[in-house]
Amino acid sequence: MDCKTFHYHEQDDVAVIRLERPERLNALTFDSYAELRDTFRALATRDDLRSVLLTGTGRAFCSGGDVRDIIGRLMGVDDGTLYAFTRMTCDLIGSIRQLEKPVVGALNGTTCGAGAVMAAACDIRVAAESARIAFLFTKVGLSGADMGAAWLLPRIVGHGLASELLMLGEFIDAKRAESIGLYNQVVPDEELADRGLELAGELASGPALGLAVTKRMLDAEWNMSRDEAFSAEAWIQAECMKHPDYEEAYNAFVEKRHKDFRASGALGKQGGARS
Repeated sequence: MDCKTFHYHEQDDVAVIRLERPERLNALTFDSYAELRDTFRALATRDDLRSVLLTGTGRAFCSGGDVRDIIGRLMGVDDGTLYAFTRMTCDLIGSIRQLEKPVVGALNGTTCGAGAVMAAACDIRVAAESARIAFLFTKVGLSGADMGAAWLLPRIVGHGLASELLMLGEFIDAKRAESIGLYNQVVPDEELADRGLELAGELASGPALGLAVTKRMLDAEWNMSRDEAFSAEAWIQAECMKHPDYEEAYNAFVEKRHKDFRASGALGKQGGARS
């Protein structure tokens, strides 16, 4: 991975993506939108990487699209150019959800606009006590339904709270975000980096197929009937029972040892930090 618009490195079998424009509160540009999308797509081909940590540098996780580099440049352009941009932003969120590996968002400060939707697209969100979040699209005259926010947010906090967050566009603090289920955990600011990597590492040590299927079914079953969901879960669980991870869990129990899913499946052990 030779990333130009953000910092990327691999810590053991965790891919770490760190937005790194602190002077601009990690605002996104045309190039960073596209490179983030492409990176998440590429991670799907990396069997040696088992989870992803997405975070930011400085006082913000991500403050959304850069006002000068994106919003100003889109004023007065033709319809095709506008749609190409909005489609690309949705494709970034789609690439996070389509990646069948756990994605942990470590939210280190201001999280708004596109940054808030990226956070919502993560599977687990751990936030610093200073992290505040806003889906502020209506504040700038746009629809709160942007980048998939109106699809993602009701699934996390429910329809009523999603309506409030998307329509009012106000910032909420970490305490409230945690209380409504938007943040999974809130930790002291100085503990965020370690906790985020710890969570990503814990998920990386889990059963890769089982976690991939869990992520896939959480999205897919939303639109299934009860009977369709039961049928799909029965089938996919039977498939998982044929995987070496299931046998490894049984053998570890019988032998009274820790499970080693990294060794049991097709994904081998990887060590060290790589850039």
